[in-house]
Amino acid sequence: MRSLFVIGGARSGKSRYAQARAEATGLSPVFIATAQAFDEEMRNRIVRHQADRGVEWETVEAPLKLAEAIELHASPDRVLLVDCLTLWVTNLLIGDHDIPAAVRTLIETITVAQGTLILVSNEVGLGIVPENQLARRFRDEAGFLHQRVAACANEVQLLCAGLNLQFK
Repeated sequence: MRSLFVIGGARSGKSRYAQARAEATGLSPVFIATAQAFDEEMRNRIVRHQADRGVEWETVEAPLKLAEAIELHASPDRVLLVDCLTLWVTNLLIGDHDIPAAVRTLIETITVAQGTLILVSNEVGLGIVPENQLARRFRDEAGFLHQRVAACANEVQLLCAGLNLQFK
């Protein structure tokens, strides 16, 4: 495995699966976090996820500059776990950044990254069409990103109810 894309719904087991796969590599693990703690509930989630990972994990915060973080930390002796791409898209969207340009840069970085890379994202396109324009734009941007990441990843796993289904 050089690059693995793990996608699934909320609470599907994506993060647990990705972490287990990263730890199974025996490489030095680096967690690239895209979340931003805007409220107490999110702060508690972040703390819980950090505790689940353990002290052997290095954590890098990259809410916006994801490609740069991957480029900086990727190496043959490391496994990078990015969690998650939909939070990254959210950060770009609410900051009014150029999402297509950021996605192009990310895909180029994934393609040339040295070492092992695991990317996690939420599948948001299986439900109803959102009611408002911002939510529809988010769903569309996430879907376009997922297509691009799946195309360049060496392996793609879908998680549902804690079970994985290999697509690629």
